[in-house]
Amino acid sequence: MDDLAQDTFLRALGSLHRFEGRSSARSWLLAIARRAVIDSYRRASVRPRLCDVPDWQLAVENAQPRGLPGFDDGVALLDLLAALPEERREAFVLTQVLGLPYEEAAEVSDCPVGTVRSRVARARATLLEAVRQAA
Repeated sequence: MDDLAQDTFLRALGSLHRFEGRSSARSWLLAIARRAVIDSYRRASVRPRLCDVPDWQLAVENAQPRGLPGFDDGVALLDLLAALPEERREAFVLTQVLGLPYEEAAEVSDCPVGTVRSRVARARATLLEAVRQAA
């Protein structure tokens, strides 16, 4: 609070030569004080907030979402998908990764729905076998 009062008076002294007297000095000072408070809030909003937690790194780690696949999982998935034949990979990605219904995946792939179902089932079996071998 004292800092804001000091900032207000420093601003007023710095711009005293521009005061033309069209309003009261009180109104002029209140306008300067209002701008000082607003600027103070703006500065505070962009600065990092202090934390009273003794181990800030642990607090940051605990704030991270859990159970989501990480970068390594994504790379492993891409490697596994790359090992599939192209038509099985397409059917698997369309239905299992992108979530398209089998009918829409069949339209995109330009093949019957039964073929998409078969390709997805074979892709799952191939992926499961690859994961078992890697473990």
